[in-house]
Amino acid sequence: MFASTSPWVLASTLTGGIGLFLLGVSLLTDGLKLAAGRALERILAAWTRTPLHGLATGVLLTALLQSSTAMTVAAIGFVNAGLLGFGPALWVVFGSNLGSSFTGWLVAWLGFGLKIDAFALPFIGLGMALRLTGAGSLRGAIGTTMTGFGAMFLGIDLLKEGFAGLGPEALPVLGGGLAGTAAAVGLGLALTILLQASSATLTLVLAAVGGGMMPLETGAAVVIGANVGTTLTGILAAVGATSNAKRLAGAHVLFNVVTAAVAVALLHPLLGIVDVFARWLLDTSDGITELVVFHTAFNALGVLLMWPLSRPLSRFLLARFRSAEDDADQARYLDRNVAAVPELAVQALRRETARLGHLALGLAADAVRLAPGSGAWSPAPPQSQLVLSRQLQTVERLQRQIGNFVVTVNRKAMPAGAAAQLPPLLRAVVYYDTLARAMHHVGMEVLHLSREGADAPRSLPWIGRGAAESGQHPGRPAMFAEIASVAASALAAFSSADPEAESVPTLMDEARDRFEGDYQASKARLLQAGASGEYELESVSNWLVLLSELHRAVDQSCKAAEALAQLPSVLPERVGHQTPGADSA
Repeated sequence: MFASTSPWVLASTLTGGIGLFLLGVSLLTDGLKLAAGRALERILAAWTRTPLHGLATGVLLTALLQSSTAMTVAAIGFVNAGLLGFGPALWVVFGSNLGSSFTGWLVAWLGFGLKIDAFALPFIGLGMALRLTGAGSLRGAIGTTMTGFGAMFLGIDLLKEGFAGLGPEALPVLGGGLAGTAAAVGLGLALTILLQASSATLTLVLAAVGGGMMPLETGAAVVIGANVGTTLTGILAAVGATSNAKRLAGAHVLFNVVTAAVAVALLHPLLGIVDVFARWLLDTSDGITELVVFHTAFNALGVLLMWPLSRPLSRFLLARFRSAEDDADQARYLDRNVAAVPELAVQALRRETARLGHLALGLAADAVRLAPGSGAWSPAPPQSQLVLSRQLQTVERLQRQIGNFVVTVNRKAMPAGAAAQLPPLLRAVVYYDTLARAMHHVGMEVLHLSREGADAPRSLPWIGRGAAESGQHPGRPAMFAEIASVAASALAAFSSADPEAESVPTLMDEARDRFEGDYQASKARLLQAGASGEYELESVSNWLVLLSELHRAVDQSCKAAEALAQLPSVLPERVGHQTPGADSA
């Protein structure tokens, strides 16, 4: 059809075919991510306990998502979100490479074996109807998936017709031998980097081989290069990510490079075995089927190669990136890759919010410990003021990163269940931010009062005039006992409200009630002492203001804990640095 057309028309047709295919894959992937929802969480929790389970999970999810690149990037996001440990994720990535061969079989069986528009157009029509009438729901997600499926095969149809009848003379001859193979591998690498999807390169090569435009040997070498090209996206996804995510990207690169090197070295024997296999078992010898069998065979070969190498590879990677562990003020779980899956994004957001709460409560505890004890006022630790300021900066930076992540997640369609979790999470973030600011102020004021006492031990506004004139020891005013009792109760309340601690809600309620009782009793006694002249009114006023700030902070910590308690249970975090062998134990 296109043999006699101009190069411009041919180029436009092929470009449109590639574009339609990539659009279809993108819609298919996005739709499945939305439709899967918490099923993805359950799969990752239950199906990655051993290397074999992780391998099967990678194969299955990649076959569904139709993109090993998307699955690898998602696995890096899962590691960042704490849903996968390094060992299980390693085998999910290995499985994703093997699962990418499903795309080839799908294209060979449906794209070249059926009249595409007979089923692609109804898929698009029905899918768009579901998408438009069910935005944000499961029905809409299924519609997006169906639309993507249809668009993907329309793109294949355009590519197939574009290459039909062109013949081998339409492409420059790459030559034989090692140089020609290397050139073909480089072509596959460049195409995949350009298209950002090895499945698109594979489909393009299948269409070229099916149209007689490219010999099978050249097509096989291009497919090998395409597998190596997928590693670039994983490398980019790991930039700025956690150490485990960087290790995972490194494992992906090593897997694909080693597999490609072995496949190139054994290219002719592998093609000979594939030809025998296709003729004997599949009763066919067409180039498309043989190329798909070759793609599956060399990815399976890569898994077999990695099985005995997985332990030393894991040890090698775990020894790397040790200097790149996360800074306290850098989000540990929030990742642009996992943001594409709303349910998983909410899981990551909950973990980062809990981490924010833990850091804010750590600041609060450090500030409370600066207050005087029941019998004395111990000197403040060195650089206490600097430490408190840095802790507040850490909380504020994390709070901004969480806010930016929520904005990113909200740009995508979200299931109602995931969207309903965002308001309580944001409330908890605001509570923790308010708590940190209040306790930073308390800590700074206590340090100020402490310095005043050190500079003028016989004239202390916070002791009381009578105590100073009588020569009573300045470190043992009776007021300290009142402040110390509230401080001790506040520490217990902060500890029980820590979202990263395994505390029972009833313990938090008891700690809050105890603090409230101590606060009200001490407040009443301080007011009485000030009214009777036992303590200076200025001193009483200063401490009551600080105790009021402390009361507000305890209240904020409990409100944040209650907001998080309203949410569904979160999956256990899996951030172990096990080797794959350890995972199977």
